[in-house]
Amino acid sequence: MNKRILFVEDEPGLVMTLTDRLRNEGYAVETSTDGESGFARASSERFDAIILDVMLPRKSGLDVCRDLRQRGVTTPLIMLTARGQIVDKVVGLKLGADDYLTKPFEMSELLARLEALLRRAPAAEASPPPATDVYQFGPVRVDFRRAEVEQQGQAIELSALEFRLLRYFIEHRGATISRDELLNEVWGYHALVSTRTVDVHVAWLRQKIEQNPRHPQYILT
Repeated sequence: MNKRILFVEDEPGLVMTLTDRLRNEGYAVETSTDGESGFARASSERFDAIILDVMLPRKSGLDVCRDLRQRGVTTPLIMLTARGQIVDKVVGLKLGADDYLTKPFEMSELLARLEALLRRAPAAEASPPPATDVYQFGPVRVDFRRAEVEQQGQAIELSALEFRLLRYFIEHRGATISRDELLNEVWGYHALVSTRTVDVHVAWLRQKIEQNPRHPQYILT
């Protein structure tokens, strides 16, 4: 079966060119021309990868990426942008993008990055949904449907990546999970980050949910 790609882009010329090239390479390509319709399709349909422009009408690509990750959609995602500043790349990656490509780009590079993503994190192996919409441990309550976390009734602000990390811990509670597994399953593109990144994010998560982060009760090493 051909890999199914969602391409969200509002430039007609690029949509036509890239869609034709991807189809010639054997991919099944679906397109959306604004952020809201792209988000609706990405969150309700099954795709093997998403190619997402940052500058989109109705909803920016960064917002689409963030909201998809908060909803638990782990489909591999490449962001495209005309901006080449490092800060934009950092924001996109922190929100949950797996890779980043600056326009103009060589079509061969995009195809190589797409193939690498599909090898590392096929969308068909996305994490199973939790058994229930809400899970509670100690004073912490996690609402998966709303992507909200509370502690003793007070909202806890988590980044999209922190929420995905917490969700993975809950879905695999009781198991011993290696740093490499977390990089592959939560970050999804392990070549971009190191195992030290896992330690840092776990420390941030402990700061937010543990009563005493120095002596954690829930996330144990």
